[in-house]
Amino acid sequence: QVQLVESGGGLVQPGGSLRLSCAASRSILSFYSMGWYRKAPGNQRELAATITTTGNTNYADSVKGRFTISRDNAKNAVYLQMNSLKPEDTAVYYCNAYASPIDYWGQGTQVTVSS
Repeated sequence: QVQLVESGGGLVQPGGSLRLSCAASRSILSFYSMGWYRKAPGNQRELAATITTTGNTNYADSVKGRFTISRDNAKNAVYLQMNSLKPEDTAVYYCNAYASPIDYWGQGTQVTVSS
């Protein structure tokens, strides 16, 4: 078991930036990967970005070049730096920890991009 707590969401204007944080209750080195997923109203939850224990990253095409995922193993934390935000980035963002075959999820943090 692990508890994942997200923070850093909020309201931002188009073109702005936000940094999401995910704090885990135990070592994130025990998970194959950590990631951020998002769910917009009326849509299914979708991948935003993932990062493995070796630092390999994967991004959805829609966020490549704008979002950066990183991890701090000493702090058991994962971050998502989001730049050049667009209204279509509006969603609830969820932190994910994956240790086959189990996915762990946080409660989510709302990101709203609007003028």
